[in-house]
Amino acid sequence: MRQDIRELIESNRFGVLATAAESGPHCSLMSYAVNESCTEFYMATDTNTKKYRNLAANPSVSLLIDSREETARGRGAATRALTITGTIQRGLNELEKKTVRAALCRRHPDLKDFLDGPSVEVIVLKINALQLLDGITDSYFEEV
Repeated sequence: MRQDIRELIESNRFGVLATAAESGPHCSLMSYAVNESCTEFYMATDTNTKKYRNLAANPSVSLLIDSREETARGRGAATRALTITGTIQRGLNELEKKTVRAALCRRHPDLKDFLDGPSVEVIVLKINALQLLDGITDSYFEEV
């Protein structure tokens, strides 16, 4: 993974998760944490949501992370957008759940009460491919 992609992932805390099912596409703003190699994204969702129903029907997803906040603060020349495609894993074992919850709590301490909710499930996005748009015309694609 290119260093600039890794930095974009690590410098952000939120992304837009796109799910799809027979009812159509659905987007959700998500808090995330990543593993050390930035190849797995950790997230949590309430099981009583359209997003969760979509994931149960179709685990293929897309996650968008961008630099608009940095650009708006004058820290970047142009907005960069990273589209991550992959597959969601649900039904993690207890050790995996503990690892994901700990990573999310470290990065998002405000999620602790949410993560302890009875209808919340932690999920893992395993990356298949990355596409970085740097400005309007420069694009880079990588399969993982």
